[in-house]
Amino acid sequence: MDIEIFPHRMLGPDTTEKILNDIESLEDVNRTIIHGPRLPPDDPDLLPQYKERREIVVKGQPITLKVKTGRILVELTSESAINEIDKICSEYLPFGYDINTSRSEYIRKQRTVSDAIKYGPDDNLPDELIGMTDARRQMADDLNFINDDME
Repeated sequence: MDIEIFPHRMLGPDTTEKILNDIESLEDVNRTIIHGPRLPPDDPDLLPQYKERREIVVKGQPITLKVKTGRILVELTSESAINEIDKICSEYLPFGYDINTSRSEYIRKQRTVSDAIKYGPDDNLPDELIGMTDARRQMADDLNFINDDME
C-alpha cells in the first residue's frame, strides 16, 4: 500500500530531515520518495542558513537534498502505520497536511518499456528500484540508498 503525504506548504531542509528520520524509523515502511521542484545549485555568496541545497542526515547517512519537499510518497507493508505517520506529520507540520490513500499505488511497481530500454530487458533492475527514478536521468543523480543495517 502506498500513501502520499501532501503538506500545505513546501518543507525546508530541517523539517524534511526530521520527518524523514521519523518515517524511516517505522518498521512498516519499505521505501520513501520525496518529490518537489529541483533546488538551484549552490551559491557561494549565500550564508549557510539560507542554503537549501545541503546535506541532511537520515538514519545516520548524509544525503544531499536536491529538491524542495512538496510531497512525500511512502510504500507501506501495513495500513496500521498510517496512524503513526499521522502522529509524525501532526508534530512537524503544524500548518496542515493531507494524507492521501485514494490510489492503490503512488509508486510504480511494474517495469515499463522505458526501464527495459535504459536498464536492459534481462531484469537487471531490482524490484526495489522500480518507480524510483526518471528514465531520462542517471540513477546516481536521483537516488540515495539508506541502509537499514547501519543502526
